Amino acid sequence: MITKIESADRGRAQFGWLDSHHTFSFGHYYDPKRMGWGPLRVINEDRVIPGAGFDTHGHKDMEIISYVLDGALEHKDSLGTGSVIRPGRLQRMTAGTGIRHSEYNHSKENPVHFLQIWVIPEAANLEPGYEEKEIARSDTGSGLSLIGSRTGRDGSITIHQDVDLYVAHLGEGETASHKIEPGRIAWVQVARGMLSVNGETLKAGDGAAIRDEDELVFTDATEAEALVFDMVA
Repeated sequence: MITKIESADRGRAQFGWLDSHHTFSFGHYYDPKRMGWGPLRVINEDRVIPGAGFDTHGHKDMEIISYVLDGALEHKDSLGTGSVIRPGRLQRMTAGTGIRHSEYNHSKENPVHFLQIWVIPEAANLEPGYEEKEIARSDTGSGLSLIGSRTGRDGSITIHQDVDLYVAHLGEGETASHKIEPGRIAWVQVARGMLSVNGETLKAGDGAAIRDEDELVFTDATEAEALVFDMVA
């Protein structure tokens, strides 16, 4: 079963410096039917104008992943970490017992466009931590590349939850597939372009909740970039 959330049906927050689309309930956007999917709690598509950003603020008991699509995202946190994340790198911050951080558009001239993803961790009160890696583009044989996992296998970042995170980059005519083990669920978020998942067409900004499917087949791609979450239910 595939349930689609179209891009236009997401929540939206506009503050002049920020244009944010919320796949799930977040901030002032609340829909009791959209509180997440399995341990996946937040997917926000954020665009921040040059030089602006999120002032220092706190988080607790959450895995926070930043996936930059365009531009440069500057990160600073209470662990002493400072970094600028650009396309091709993936960031994971474990909030755990508590962490404070800020996120700014590093550029004074160009906007930054990124996905902010929150995953509920498998345990509360983890030690706060930070990890950043080049996104591995090694094909798993299915057309997908593993970029996040519970164990950090195959060069992926570590996510403290039973979640495998993949990315698909599919040009016109290219296809991919992914097996889902019984009892697990999936989420597909299209970041760019367009593709079909088991016959369901998804365009940029669309997401799909997937249950009771033993395989995902990606076809009809048009310069597509999509994140695929394979998760514990």
